Amino acid sequence: MANSPYALDKLRSTLIRLEDTIIFALIERAQFTLNSCVYDKGALEFKGATGDKNFLEYFLWETEKMHAKVRRYTSPDEYAFTSPLPEPILPPLEYDQFLEPNDINVNDKIMSMYVKYIVSAICENSDDKNYGSAVTKDIEALQALSKRIHFGKFIAESKFRSNPDEYIRLALVEDREKIDELLTNKVVEKQVLQRLRRKALVYGQTLDEAQEGTSKHLRIPVDVVVDLYEQWVIPLTKQVEVDYLIARGKNAAAAVAK
Repeated sequence: MANSPYALDKLRSTLIRLEDTIIFALIERAQFTLNSCVYDKGALEFKGATGDKNFLEYFLWETEKMHAKVRRYTSPDEYAFTSPLPEPILPPLEYDQFLEPNDINVNDKIMSMYVKYIVSAICENSDDKNYGSAVTKDIEALQALSKRIHFGKFIAESKFRSNPDEYIRLALVEDREKIDELLTNKVVEKQVLQRLRRKALVYGQTLDEAQEGTSKHLRIPVDVVVDLYEQWVIPLTKQVEVDYLIARGKNAAAAVAK
């Protein structure tokens, strides 16, 4: 698989690009205040227009309806947060069948993590009335995080193909701990966190000499970006990978047994 687009080094280059996307999405969201009412169901500001959803959920659903019509969620690396969604109005595209068919989706956990821990850490706790602009940036950040975390399936499939017998053996006994150990490369994880810290420091600078060396010199806290990956992105990616590999291993064993 050395020259394949699904070789580990090429997949990791995609993950590195997604780091940039996520950091810039957070910087864009941080230009607006928290506007906490957009996350509250029944907030008086919206006069019941969002039904049983909060404003972010409502806006996200309407956005994903439009994206679904142009076949965004037929791509194997895109996962919707909402449902039901309309069928595409464009003809289908043919994608390489690299992944085993699956329905693994952790967007509910991504949404919960983002709203509870991330947005409040990067935004000033006040209300600037820019509700539409704020949730537009929320959606960009959520979609980037979702793509990054679910991209773990491609890493898992690549690793499965490099050592199928061992992954099948562990999948059949559902040994999640051993699968996680087999997947984990501590050196790479450390490099990721170090790279994120450097990127957040560089990308987040205001380049205002008067503010240099102060907290105002950075548009988002560097530690928030590192903690986001260490506490949420990496663990959720591993959950996706382990779930995928258990299903993948069992299906492979069943196919051999036929």
